[in-house]
Amino acid sequence: MAAPNTTFSSQSNRLIYPEGPHKIFGGNSALSLKLAPRPQRPIRIAVIGNHLPRQCGIATFTTDLCNAIAAEYGTAQLSVVAINDGQSSYSYPERVRFEISEGDLASYRAAAEFLNAEDLDLVCLQHEYGIFGGKSGNYIIELLKHLKMPVITTLHTVLREPNLDQRVVMHKIAARSDRLIVMSQHSSRILQEVFRVPAEKIELIPHGIPDLPFEQPGIYKSRFSCQGKSVLLTFGLLSPNKGFESVIQAMPSILARHSNAVYMIAGATHPHVRAREGDRYRLELQALAKKLGVEQQVLFVNRFVAPEEMAALVGSADIYVTPYCHEAQAVSGTLAYALGAGKAIISTPYWHAAEVLDHGRGLLVPFESPAAIAKATIKLLDDDKARQAMRERAYLYARPMVWKRVAQSYMATILRARVRPAEPVQIGFAIQTNTREADQRAVSA
Repeated sequence: MAAPNTTFSSQSNRLIYPEGPHKIFGGNSALSLKLAPRPQRPIRIAVIGNHLPRQCGIATFTTDLCNAIAAEYGTAQLSVVAINDGQSSYSYPERVRFEISEGDLASYRAAAEFLNAEDLDLVCLQHEYGIFGGKSGNYIIELLKHLKMPVITTLHTVLREPNLDQRVVMHKIAARSDRLIVMSQHSSRILQEVFRVPAEKIELIPHGIPDLPFEQPGIYKSRFSCQGKSVLLTFGLLSPNKGFESVIQAMPSILARHSNAVYMIAGATHPHVRAREGDRYRLELQALAKKLGVEQQVLFVNRFVAPEEMAALVGSADIYVTPYCHEAQAVSGTLAYALGAGKAIISTPYWHAAEVLDHGRGLLVPFESPAAIAKATIKLLDDDKARQAMRERAYLYARPMVWKRVAQSYMATILRARVRPAEPVQIGFAIQTNTREADQRAVSA
């Protein structure tokens, strides 16, 4: 099925004026004047990644990104190559033109043939090691090496201490991509320091968020039977190492000070985790809450939350908590969403949180420390004025992250990659084995 024709504006550039002052806060939150390049002719773009209704963060991101580009530029010449996990199949929307079976190397070659036949201007790859087949997802290299058009790659995970296979995969992706998009300064530094990617090849575009109003939590609480409650919220697909047990363990101390507090855990178990071990993690959390005597104050919304419900769910929270257990998380879409909704936030200091919650936009607590979570929660619930000020700082910081602006940044990157493709670069870097041997080997593409 051929993609329908779409014509872009003939303007080469369009002035994007900064937003005016946010009246609800007072003062001027305006951003600097920007030029957002507009394509002079129809541009045909294909995005490779997971796509809704597959349930995962990459699928949500890819869907939101495609929706934003289509809304901003009126393009139906945006197609998707979707990755299917295992034997799963999904009822995709029309924009999904080709499907890859994650573990079938031949389907990656077939996808490359399909894309080359489509007369595309550019391919945008969404990369996460775990969504592709092969060692550390190396099957995606088979697709990339056969493509005949420019490629830009969004990196959802950038590892400071990758293993050998992960290093080789990232090296080859970097060598084949005309631009690499990261979502944090920290990821950009790792690409340069660990993988020796030239700075001029890296673009920083934040994780997109919906353009939500700044509203008080009370207006949403009745939808979740939380009227009169102080709501702590964590949402996203459940899997071990998310650290939700630390918040549950903090609840007795929190309730001793704020007896109306509840902790809401929203989201289905991650499909891959459910396939391996069923709903064991959720059952363990429920058992822990019962053991501590707080089962009535720990609420589980056991389903994949649809985008239309997400705004109300996050809106109901007085405090958003991301208690993840490990530092090496380059980006969190749920954290970005909470910032965009203007939430007071408590988080462990994984990389993304440490960067975006600086300057009083949130409170950072040590990993796996229920006592610290309890102390931070009580501090915020005790001080309405401080909590409100934190909400305002978060909301204003996130304005450049709304999907409209992210779509503009992607289009600017796409145009640069088309007009000035990156020169071939031999990106070499040292590889250490897991045993940390002193000798190192340089790897070439």
